[in-house]
Amino acid sequence: MQNQRKIAKKFGGKDTFTNHWEDWKWHAKHAIQDIDTFERITGIKLDPKFRENVALTLEKFPLSITPYYASLIDPEDYQNDPVFIQSFPSPHELEVDPREMADPLAEDKDSPVPGITHRYPDRVLFHVSNLCAMYCRHCTRKRKVGDQDSIPGREEIKQGLEYIAENPQIRDVLLSGGDPLMLSDEYLDWILTALRNIPHVQVIRIGTRMPVVLPYRITDDLVDMLRKHHPVWVNTHFNHPRELTSSARAALRKLADAGIPLGNQTVLLAGVNDCPRIIKELMHRLVDNRVRPYYLYQCDLSEGLMHFRTPVGKGIEIMESLIGHTSGFAIPTYVVDAPGGGGKIPLNPNYLVSLSTNKVILRNYEGVITTYQEPHSYEPIFCDRHCSDCHLQLKLKGAEECEATGLVKLLSDHDDTISLTPEDNERMERRGDD
Repeated sequence: MQNQRKIAKKFGGKDTFTNHWEDWKWHAKHAIQDIDTFERITGIKLDPKFRENVALTLEKFPLSITPYYASLIDPEDYQNDPVFIQSFPSPHELEVDPREMADPLAEDKDSPVPGITHRYPDRVLFHVSNLCAMYCRHCTRKRKVGDQDSIPGREEIKQGLEYIAENPQIRDVLLSGGDPLMLSDEYLDWILTALRNIPHVQVIRIGTRMPVVLPYRITDDLVDMLRKHHPVWVNTHFNHPRELTSSARAALRKLADAGIPLGNQTVLLAGVNDCPRIIKELMHRLVDNRVRPYYLYQCDLSEGLMHFRTPVGKGIEIMESLIGHTSGFAIPTYVVDAPGGGGKIPLNPNYLVSLSTNKVILRNYEGVITTYQEPHSYEPIFCDRHCSDCHLQLKLKGAEECEATGLVKLLSDHDDTISLTPEDNERMERRGDD
């Protein structure tokens, strides 16, 4: 609190903290966007050479830190501070590995209309804002965030809404960006109302880092508006226990008390949280605040993120420290978001040791090896493959079949596919198969 008062005073005098500190619009308006302001506000004096190199970084990747988030930086040890590392530019961002990409997840290629990424059969990502309260240095969308000239207007949003309305297989819409909560309550209400008027949209999700970097955005008015559009889910993005301040906890409490299910997506970042003890403590604090750990992301192959990436082995080590050592609902799913648009691939330590016709050999978190006896006689219920007329297990009101993709094609009785072959397979070319 004392540091916050000091920072507020530097912005506008002794009454600034009392009059403006909990006003989210004030923080957005006074976001720190240059090195001089950062040094003046935080009292941190950067090394001259480092400062010179950071200036070059800002020519490509912009800076924006809310006064609130800047107040969390430890000025006595800022180089090792997880808040500083996530928010302040690094010269390493200009070190681009040849395998890194501007759009590593191929979101633009999977975009049938502006603003929509349609990768999975029944859900879409809806980009409704390109602005964030703070520009995270590890952002996978560094190519978009901060682009003031491409904030989606109503006509562009309408194109996305029309696409969703015309594709009845879409049951889940994730509002993302940038940060959707940078929009006004009225604009966001308009988008949510339009989505709720589409009969086949069952779930609306909002991906936001506001509870982390600007918790005062979670106002009573915002929560009351969101409550009108249930079921609305909110996924946020805490990466370190120090981010769960009293203000952040208050924001989460408001959302949870409104009946909004909360999830968290943590990115595994070198020098920030690549430690089993840090991740476990973060997961416990999230659960304590009614936030379900959702994903632990391997850092993407975006341009300039090489210094943030850890080996996948570090993620597996962290998962080993969680599974069996804490509550199941406190354990996120560790995923790699596949380069090229392959989607999220879950990774876990291997607990299957071996298997035969009648037994499965397993190991637990302690290293205990055990067997599970398979049933001596398993007879699956006969399926005639006429799902629309099923009178056996498939008693789902309004059940509809959508086109199977991936491994589901091989498992499904209602699909005749017997193998999946990558494009440009040399053996198929030799056969002359199309």
